[in-house]
Amino acid sequence: MIRIDHAVSSGTFSLDGETFDVDNNLWVVGDASECIVIDAPHSVPDILALVGDRTVTAIVCTHAHDDHVRVAPALSSAVGAPILLHPADEPLWSLTHGSTRWDSDLSDGQVLSVAGTSLHVLHTPGHAPGAVCLYAPSLGCVFTGDTLFSGGPGATGRSHSSLPILLSSIRSRLFSLPGETTVHTGHGPSTTIAAEQALLDSSAQ
Repeated sequence: MIRIDHAVSSGTFSLDGETFDVDNNLWVVGDASECIVIDAPHSVPDILALVGDRTVTAIVCTHAHDDHVRVAPALSSAVGAPILLHPADEPLWSLTHGSTRWDSDLSDGQVLSVAGTSLHVLHTPGHAPGAVCLYAPSLGCVFTGDTLFSGGPGATGRSHSSLPILLSSIRSRLFSLPGETTVHTGHGPSTTIAAEQALLDSSAQ
């Protein structure tokens, strides 16, 4: 049976010469035999504790800020799974991993399959140029990374980010999903599309 496993991993986020302490959500989607890992932030052991003895078919990065990809190469080596990232995030990826590249490019509209379930890749730039969300219709949820949180859009104002682009991505790509869709975020609690749409609409008035 398909399930979503969740934990929190703690570490740091560094960009533009500043470093902050952060707690990142870990999400693993799959069944008893195989799974996909969404993001690889701070600790390989933390992620492996969620994976257990299952086969990891892919490590899918929602974007390339270091608190989401720092241990991706080490995790890839540990489990033998490819790292997937949207190529527009290469400038951010290279800040952490230099010339070492990910294994396969993500593209808008791509469908990833695990344990009989489909994850639809939605390119949602703004927080980062290559940011993506993963929509699982059969599970009634979307994994948004740092594109959308409980309480509003992800942060902008740092290198390679844009608030107008982020708001456009959220309104066109995420708010077109069913309102009851659960939003599983990169940091903090989950929410719903309807709750965040109502909040953003009210703040725009």
